[in-house]
Amino acid sequence: MSEARRGAVLGAVAYALWGLSTLYWPLLEPTGPVEILACRVLWSLVAIVALVSVLGRWGRVRALAGGGGTLRLLAVAGVLTGVNWGIFLFAVLNGQVVEASLGFFVTPLVSVAFGVVFYRERLRPGQWAAVGLGAATLGVLAVEYGRPPWIALGLAATFGTYGLIKKHLGVGAAEGLFVETSVLFPFALVYTVALQSAGQATFGHVSALNTALGVGAGLVVLVPLLLFSAAAPRIPLTVTGMLQYIEPAVQFLLGVLVFREAMPGLRWAGFALLWAALAILAIDGLRAAR
Repeated sequence: MSEARRGAVLGAVAYALWGLSTLYWPLLEPTGPVEILACRVLWSLVAIVALVSVLGRWGRVRALAGGGGTLRLLAVAGVLTGVNWGIFLFAVLNGQVVEASLGFFVTPLVSVAFGVVFYRERLRPGQWAAVGLGAATLGVLAVEYGRPPWIALGLAATFGTYGLIKKHLGVGAAEGLFVETSVLFPFALVYTVALQSAGQATFGHVSALNTALGVGAGLVVLVPLLLFSAAAPRIPLTVTGMLQYIEPAVQFLLGVLVFREAMPGLRWAGFALLWAALAILAIDGLRAAR
C-alpha cells in the first residue's frame, strides 16, 4: 500500500471515530464541557507518556524540544486543539450537534483553500463542483439559522488551521501529540485543582461510572487524533479536506436520529446540496482512480 493510500485510510478511520465520539460526551453529565475538556487533557497526557515510552521515542521528543520554530508551531497546534474541543463539547452538551456537524462540513473548504494558497495544489473540475456546492450548503444553512453559525465557524477555523500546521511540520504522531498536550496540561491541572478546592467539581464526586468515563475521555480523543496526526503528512490537504466530510456526516445522522434535533425544511434543503456535492466527489474520485 502506498503512503498516500495508507494516509487516506488512516484519515478516514480517524474522522469516523471522531463522529462517533459524539455519543460519549453526554454520558458524562452532569460534568460540564470545560471540566470534561480538562479531564481529556490530563488523562490524554498520561496515555501519551505511556505510548511514547512503549515506542521508545523520547529521543525524538527531546529533539523537538530543541527546535524552537517547530516547538512553537506545535504549541499553537495544541491550543487550537483545546479550543476546538471546547467548542465541540459545548455544542454537544447544549443540543447543537447538527450545527457542530455544519462546522466540520465547512472545515474541508478551509483545508482546500489552504492547499491551493500555501501548497499550490490543483483541483479537478469535479472537485471544484463539490466544493462549490459545499459553499452553497453553508450559505443556505446560515440563512436558516438566522444568525452567523458561530459554533460551526469556530470549529472550522480551529481545526482547519490545526491540519495546516500538522501538514507543514510532518512531525511523528506520538511525539507531536506529547508536545501539544503538554502545552495544555498546566492549564487543565490548575483548573481542575481550583474546581476541586472550591467544591464545584463533579469528577470523582458523582459516581464511579462518571469518574471512569472522565478518565476514558483522554483515550476517546487520543486514538483518532493519533490516526489523524499519522495521516496528515502523507496526503495532500485537498484529500484531507474531502475526508473530513466523514465526521460531520456521522454527527449529522446522530443529531437527527439519536438526539432528535429539529430539522426544518430549509435545513434539509441545505444538506441536500451537501449530499449532491458528496455524490459528485465520489464519481470524480472513481474516475481519477481509473
